[in-house]
Amino acid sequence: MSQFIHELKGWPQLTWDEPVVAEALGPLHSHQARLLGRMEAFGRSLQGEANLRSLTAEALMTSEIEGELLDFDQVRSSFARRLGLDIGALTPADRHIEGLVDVIFDATQHYDLPLSAERLFSWHHLLFPTDLDDLGTLTVGAWRTGPMQVISGHLDRPKVHFVAPEAQRLDEEGARFLRWFNAKDSLDGIVRAAVAHLWFITIHPFDDGNGRLARAITELSLARSEERPWRCYSLSTQIRAERRDYYKALESAQRGGLNITPWLLWFMGCLDRAFHSAEGLLADVLHKARFWAEHHDKPLNHRQRMMLNDLLDGSFIGNLTSSKWAKITGCSQDTAGRDLDALVKLGLLIKSAAGGRSTAYTLAPLPTAR
Repeated sequence: MSQFIHELKGWPQLTWDEPVVAEALGPLHSHQARLLGRMEAFGRSLQGEANLRSLTAEALMTSEIEGELLDFDQVRSSFARRLGLDIGALTPADRHIEGLVDVIFDATQHYDLPLSAERLFSWHHLLFPTDLDDLGTLTVGAWRTGPMQVISGHLDRPKVHFVAPEAQRLDEEGARFLRWFNAKDSLDGIVRAAVAHLWFITIHPFDDGNGRLARAITELSLARSEERPWRCYSLSTQIRAERRDYYKALESAQRGGLNITPWLLWFMGCLDRAFHSAEGLLADVLHKARFWAEHHDKPLNHRQRMMLNDLLDGSFIGNLTSSKWAKITGCSQDTAGRDLDALVKLGLLIKSAAGGRSTAYTLAPLPTAR
């Protein structure tokens, strides 16, 4: 079996091909600057909306990467409370969601604070509330005390993808990583985020949650390099879309040498694709603002405003029908029909040609700007 990167002589002195990485960084920084410039021009209200969407996506997708599906409304409401944003009725969130939201919020909003072992232990506690670990199988809020392997396949014939450093090395490994991460040096912020991601995943210091914490550290590093508390993109959303390549890139780097150029290039490419996706997110935020500017004087009830916002936020899944309207808003089928008919007459919704229960409704396009 080939050696893992942390077993190599010289670990953790990671290197890369400076000219190759610098060439990739140039256009990436330009794209990042354009994106942040658009966000700066938004103003406080739209910045808050974009920030909320990005943070919500980050929490949902960092969990989905690990195979855990979270409730959209709970995650969004939890972030809205912390950001002080009025999004109407707030959905109570369970403790697991509140904990993850706390981790991401702390990482992105308090990016200027040092990353310490105590802070990591606190994050781990938030991900795994001790009294919710019914089996008592996790060491929570401390480095793991046993071996760690990343495996797949059948239990009788497991495939070992990675073997992490022994538990007795973790005090030294953790301290070394944190000294490097907090160092005041000239290392590019995006490169630091990429190296930190690989380094933390490689030492795998906790019994569980290492992937989510690595991505939180990455968010902290990116926010620190941008010197802004608000987010306008979600790297985890892009990683989720490329999950197979993500794990392949990590495994290749962990089985390779100390020169991690291929990993850095993959990470930067993924980040650039996240920037491209963010262009769509910002366009959606602007569309929502323009929608309400166009229709601010329309006589709408609270159900209509809530459902229109769900459509504009992209949180509504599937076709909008009168039965779904009634179920979500808690009104009768007749009331749902009247609500929808009124929105069609006001020019806010378009009714499909199909009749009966299969009748669906979509947002009407806005007038073309002159």
